[in-house]
Order: sequence, then structure tokens, then C-alpha cells
Amino acid sequence: MADADNQPLPTNDSFIALRYKDFRSYLGIRFFFTFAYQMQTTVLGFYIYQLTHSKVAIAFVGLAEAIPAVTIALYGGYIADKYEKRKMLLFVYAGAFLAALIMYAVTLNSIRAYVPVGWILPVMYTMIFCNGVMRAFYGPAAFTVYAHSVPREVYPNASTWSSSSWQAASILGPMAGGFIYGFSNRIVPGLSGITATFFTILIFLLLSIILVYRLRKYPPVFVPKENIWKSLSEGIHFVFNNKIMLYAMSLDLFSVFFGGAVALLPVFALDILKVGSEGLGLMRMAASLGAAITMVVMARFSPMNRPWRNLLIAVAGFGCSIIGFGLARSFYLALLFLFAQGAFDSVSVVIRGTIMQLLTPDHMRGRVSAVNSMFLSSSNEIGDFESGMAAKLLGTVPAVLFGGSMTLLIVSLTYFKSKKLIPLSLNEISVVEVKEELSV
Repeated sequence: MADADNQPLPTNDSFIALRYKDFRSYLGIRFFFTFAYQMQTTVLGFYIYQLTHSKVAIAFVGLAEAIPAVTIALYGGYIADKYEKRKMLLFVYAGAFLAALIMYAVTLNSIRAYVPVGWILPVMYTMIFCNGVMRAFYGPAAFTVYAHSVPREVYPNASTWSSSSWQAASILGPMAGGFIYGFSNRIVPGLSGITATFFTILIFLLLSIILVYRLRKYPPVFVPKENIWKSLSEGIHFVFNNKIMLYAMSLDLFSVFFGGAVALLPVFALDILKVGSEGLGLMRMAASLGAAITMVVMARFSPMNRPWRNLLIAVAGFGCSIIGFGLARSFYLALLFLFAQGAFDSVSVVIRGTIMQLLTPDHMRGRVSAVNSMFLSSSNEIGDFESGMAAKLLGTVPAVLFGGSMTLLIVSLTYFKSKKLIPLSLNEISVVEVKEELSV
């Protein structure tokens, strides 16, 4: 496939984004890293719940990653705007590889004989914290690489392919993690499931590092002359004065904060549906499978004709799916609702991603991505903490039903605050003067 760097390509080509070499490399990096990350997230929650049978312990898995990801995010965006992006990504992936290597080491039978059981959880939480630090730098750098790997007119198509790559990895990663965790001991007697899973994670992280070398260098487009605090405040000021962007971020933050049930899947797998690690892998896979199939459909039928209307519908469907999952007592019915949850979420991901790319000027991509990371990327982990604590206080099923209901309430409030955006097309949203079109 020829690159499109030197010649114009028709924007109605469903594969146009794939004709750019750096974008193909970016997709590979995103796939392998997400595959490893989803495997790790799946087995860590299950492993920790098996060790402790504590919903609070699950809650702290999300919190351990969210704290550094949120607190360092703005600085990560500042650095991403200021420094070369490929070098930053190499630093990030090397850090993630080292953290996974340490977690792999403490699960080895030969090493565990010398490691007190009480040390395992602190080591795991510390490495999860380190992953949060890496994420604070990864998001802004990757956001900039993605934005410059294709021209602006290709953003909608690129957003679909980027999200599809993420969803494909999110399908295969949890499924592979669950089955490797559950079956490795049966295939190789004496081999710990958690050890085999982390070995696989290390392989995929190494593939990500190799693919980063295929990227060209991305020098900074922003050289700050003012101090760091003034520079960071510009990014915050830009986001909070762009009401379209702020509404989109807030909608995702609060819907995922209250509506995320992912952290409680180990509880459903072990205690409610009783399907073990293999069932957990299938449940994690179901949402991503629904998202991936929807992504393929959206590559042909774009949701951008009335993006804000479609965004609100998608988030409302997400909330209804969460409620349905909480009420389900059949494993297959639970899979169906998780499939629907992923399908609705994928629509909102593509719409929000495209709006973010179109509304962000080049010289502020790192800092705006950092603010976006504080709202979106860490909302999953903060939502995991909320889900775990709510399950401890209310019970697992009531916590899920409460979260889904809160999501529907948030969509309703956003609808009344943003009625003027509903009839607008994507082009109209990208050029609208927010202060004239919307009231705070």
C-alpha cells in the first residue's frame, strides 16, 4: 500500500488513513500496548481479588494508577509540547516494560519462596502507580503523534481506525489473559497462571518498543518562553473556555465515574455468575467485541452527521446497558449487555476523539491532551475506585444499578445544558463561536 504523503487522496476512501506510514506504525504501537495493558488489567484485578476477596482491594487498583495519572498529567502535557515525541514514547514504554518485569518476577515460584506473601500486594500497587506515572506522559505524546500522522481532513477516518485498533486489542487482550491465567497450569504443570500471563505481557510490550523506532522524529512545535505554571494554565484556560470540549469531557468523566462496572467483573466472575477467570476474560472481551464491530460499521456509516445528538444517545445507551448487566443473572445475558455497553461506548469514543482533534490547535495539543487525560483517561480508574467502594457500602449489584442510573441522570442534565449543539453538523461544531452559541 502506497503512502499518501506526497499525493492527495479522496476523503471518501474508507482506508485513506492507512495509506500513511506513520499512522500504520501508530496503529501497531497502539494495538500491542493496549493488548498488553488489557491483559494486565484483567489478571491483576482477578489475582488481587483471589488473594484478598476484598472489594476495597480492587478499588485501590484503580486509585493507585489514577493518582499519578491525574496529578502529573498537566506536566506530561507540557513536556510533550516541549520535547521530541518519539523519545518520550520510548521512555514511557521502557518504564512500562520494567514495571511489568518486576510484577512478573514476584510471581515466579523460584522468587516467591524468598518474598513474604505480605509484600506481594505492596509491590503490585507500587508498579501500578508507576504505570500511572508513565501514562501521564504517554497520552500527550501519543496524541500529538497521532494528530501529525495524517492531515486534518482525514481525522474522522483515522479516529475510527485508531479506536478500532484499540478495541481489537481490548477484545483479544482480556480473552487471552483470562484463558492463559486459567489454562496455563493445565498445559504446563506447575506454571502459575499469573506468571504465564505476565510473560506474554512482556512480549507485547517489547513489540510496542520495536515499533516506536519505525516512527519518524516529531520535534516540538511549541517552545515555551514563559514559566511552566503560566504555560500549563494556558492549556487549562483553553479547555474551560471551549464549552463544546468541556461538555464532551465532563460527559465522559461523570458517566464512566458512575457507570463503570469493569472493576467489579472479578466479583461477578467469582461470586455471582461463578464462571472463573475464563468467564472473566469473556466478559472483558464482550464489551470490546461490541465496540469493535460497531467501529467497523462506523467506518462505512459515520456518526458525524449530527455528532452531539449521537453522542448523547450513545451515552444514554451505555447507562441502560450497565443497568441491564447489573440485573442479569444469566452469564450469556450478562455478555449481551456488556456487548451493548461496548457498542454504545465506541460511538461516543469516536465522536469525542474527532471533536477533540478538530478543536485543538497544533501548538497546544500536548497540554490539551493532558487536561483531556485528567478528565477521560483516568476516569476509568477513578470510576473503578468508586465502584469498589460503592460495592463495599451498598453491595455489588446495587452499586452497578446506582452507577447506571447516575449515567442516565448526567446525560439528561447535559442535554438541557447543550440543546443548541444537537442540530449542528461536525463542520458547524468545529467553527462555532462557543461564547456566542452557549451559555455557561
